[in-house]
Amino acid sequence: MKTVLVSAVALIDVDGRVLLAQRPEGKPMAGLWEFPGGKVEPGETPEAALIRELHEELGIDTWQSCLAPLSFASHSYETFHLLMPLFACRRWEGAPRPREGQVLKWVRPADLRSYPMPAADIPLIPVIRELL
Repeated sequence: MKTVLVSAVALIDVDGRVLLAQRPEGKPMAGLWEFPGGKVEPGETPEAALIRELHEELGIDTWQSCLAPLSFASHSYETFHLLMPLFACRRWEGAPRPREGQVLKWVRPADLRSYPMPAADIPLIPVIRELL
């Protein structure tokens, strides 16, 4: 089974809310809510991938010094195994906006379980709730 490395972030605003993105129609797991991020390309670090993905998907810029390692997910799906480091980020430039057809929503940590998520993301919720 192939292992896929994906980097994700809990973007935390000044009110202590976390940004979720809903996967758009036509993508695997469409309709589910997830933490922003994406695949780590060959030769890329998880941090560099996250900085690139945040710019591409949300139109925001951040820096490696603003990414704090928080936890990780390791989950086997039917056709691949996902390894996903999760970072916390409280500082970025620009206002997140959907650039790839996704819906964005700022969510209070206590409400994260109300949103259907991919199986790999669910165990990360208590980690985020404990942080905030």
